[in-house]
This record gives sequence, structure tokens and C-alpha cells, in this order.
Amino acid sequence: MDEMHFKKIAIKLAVETINEELNMEILDIEKLIAIKPAVLVYFYNDACAPCKVLRPKVQEMIETHFPKMVFQLVNTEQFSGAAAHFGVFASPTLLVFFEGKEYIRESKNISISELHDKIERIYGMVF
Repeated sequence: MDEMHFKKIAIKLAVETINEELNMEILDIEKLIAIKPAVLVYFYNDACAPCKVLRPKVQEMIETHFPKMVFQLVNTEQFSGAAAHFGVFASPTLLVFFEGKEYIRESKNISISELHDKIERIYGMVF
């Protein structure tokens, strides 16, 4: 076997490894959504100033008002495949799932009080 053949095999294995890691990220998020009754997935990136400002406010709101809800962070720079899988192309984007179904999708300019009211309506019915 020649050197070119080995390079092709190495590239194929590297691509398979990347795809497996990508699938695990997506599967981990989907599993969380499937097993927990309420999940807020917060898609962000480190270069996004609004993401940095909004994140602690959303986290505090969840901890204070919706303690049974899981708050999951996803860095879109590190996990771009997961972001694409969920149709997230802007930061910040928040997806709220209840009983495995997406009920709320907010992106960019997000009002904490409006988000709170939207979550509260459904949260009250689930819990």
C-alpha cells in the first residue's frame, strides 16, 4: 500500500471521529430534552456581548422562578453542529422545551420579563 492510501484512510478516520463527536453532542442535548420535563437551552458564543449580559439574568430567573427547569449552555463556537441541528444561527438564542417539545424560541433582543411570562404560562401547567 502506498502513502496516499494511508492518508485517505487517516482522513476518513478523522472525519468519522468528528462525526461521532458531533452526534454525541446532539444526542446528549436531545437525551436531556427527552428525560427532563422542562429544559432551557441557551446557545451563545464567547464573542457575543449580549450573550454575556443576558446569561446571568436568565440563569437567575430559572433558579429563582423555575427551579424544576434545567438550564443548559451550548457554546456555538465549540458545538456548531449542535447549533445547526437545532436551527440556531444567531447568538444568543434560547430554546425552551417542555415534555420534549419546543415551545419557545427567542433570539438576539430578548426581554427577561417577556421570557418569564412565556415560560410561566407553560411551567404552571407542567408542574
